[in-house]
Amino acid sequence: MNHDTAKGPAPLDYEPCGYAGSNLVFRGPRQCLATDYVAFLGGSETYGRFIRRPFPALVEDALGMACVNFGWPNAGPDVMLGDPGLERHVARARAVVLQVPGALNLSNRFYRVHPRRNDRFLRAMRPMQSLFPDVDFTEYAFTRHLLKSLQGMAPERFDLVRDELRTAWVERMIDLVHRIGPPVILLWFAARLPERGAQRPDVTYDPAFVTRAMLDGVAPHAARFVEVTTSAAAQKMGTRGMIFTPEEAEAARCLPGPAAHEEAALGLLPVLREVLDMGESTDAQHVVAR
Repeated sequence: MNHDTAKGPAPLDYEPCGYAGSNLVFRGPRQCLATDYVAFLGGSETYGRFIRRPFPALVEDALGMACVNFGWPNAGPDVMLGDPGLERHVARARAVVLQVPGALNLSNRFYRVHPRRNDRFLRAMRPMQSLFPDVDFTEYAFTRHLLKSLQGMAPERFDLVRDELRTAWVERMIDLVHRIGPPVILLWFAARLPERGAQRPDVTYDPAFVTRAMLDGVAPHAARFVEVTTSAAAQKMGTRGMIFTPEEAEAARCLPGPAAHEEAALGLLPVLREVLDMGESTDAQHVVAR
């Protein structure tokens, strides 16, 4: 079987592995799915690019239960909804942590993205071509590059695209939560608060375009919502403790470091213990970790 792989170059070995029925290759080490486990769905942060021990591994250490990292770099809802094998494995988990993705990387009525590499722009649909008749869409390979260009070129027309993305995102996320089956813990893991910086597609504002109102539309469908906004101290550490080649330095600067991953793990642990009935109670559906 052919697999897409998200393996990064040396020096960090992501130990790529596959699971039966899925066309994706995930970060290892490979876990046994015959026993109890927590499934982690998300993008580059969940995958743990440039991080030796990402937050799913830290949670596993503290929880004493297998935590399977189904993170996929630059994932949007489409890749999570489009892999039947992954859906089956997630359905068998005791609980599922779903990292909030941005609203850039999903197919919508304006454009299509690659079904697995959701950050890859495939083609503009007729409404997009009509809205931007002066744009040569063949010049764009990635959604972020495309949307940054459109915003700079025609802000008012771009707002129509952003509104469509937000609407599609809420619908897709609700569908995803409903299809998962086990209790879903929705995780906001970002350097910004949901109330701020949601208007631009820049990576520093990820999850791009996602607002508090959008989260309010999705969170009631999940068992819990955990909000982890990385602390100023963690952000100040920059890339300290991250592992990357010189060519990867710019990408590493845009992702959370080890201290931020520790904060995410600490925010999740009490909620997971409660959901898994391990004797800890948060008495709250929405938990804000500061």
